[in-house]
Amino acid sequence: MASPALQRASYADYLATERETGLRHEFLDGEVRLMSGGTLRHSALKTNLGALLRDGLRGGPCRPYDADARLRVPATGLATYADFAIVCGPPVPHAEDPLAYTNPTALFEVLSPTTEAWDRGGKFLHAQQLPSLRWYVLVSQDAPRVEVYTRRDDGWTYAVHVDGAVRWADLGLALHLSELYADLPP
Repeated sequence: MASPALQRASYADYLATERETGLRHEFLDGEVRLMSGGTLRHSALKTNLGALLRDGLRGGPCRPYDADARLRVPATGLATYADFAIVCGPPVPHAEDPLAYTNPTALFEVLSPTTEAWDRGGKFLHAQQLPSLRWYVLVSQDAPRVEVYTRRDDGWTYAVHVDGAVRWADLGLALHLSELYADLPP
């Protein structure tokens, strides 16, 4: 959460702020923070990622969701927006917030200077509390580099991909870095 706090609020107040402003905010422990916008490169990379996820998952039981879909972590109370999420099967809504899903299989964050520390640290710690989460993926916007945290029975593993493809056999999905990073503005 890199931007300054807007207010202290209840979750109901947070939801009202979201409805009234049409802007995306994160919520944690009564703190509501406006989510910042990105650069043209960040946007283009997210567009490429979304197209590859959509095409790679088409026809299967899993679906990608973009940053318009709110994620709620019941164990910690965090409400946030991932750049992309994969949900396998129907989204499970949160009891207090029927518009928020609670069961991502994978979360993807395109890193930026203002969000990288949060995405790598606090956000990942919260996300680990989601029993459905199997992959947490960090995508660099500076150079071809995709970092994948994978949940195993004995904990999380970490892998870095700088060329070739990132493959998720369980999902029938492969992200080719050459396609992911194609035609990006400087």
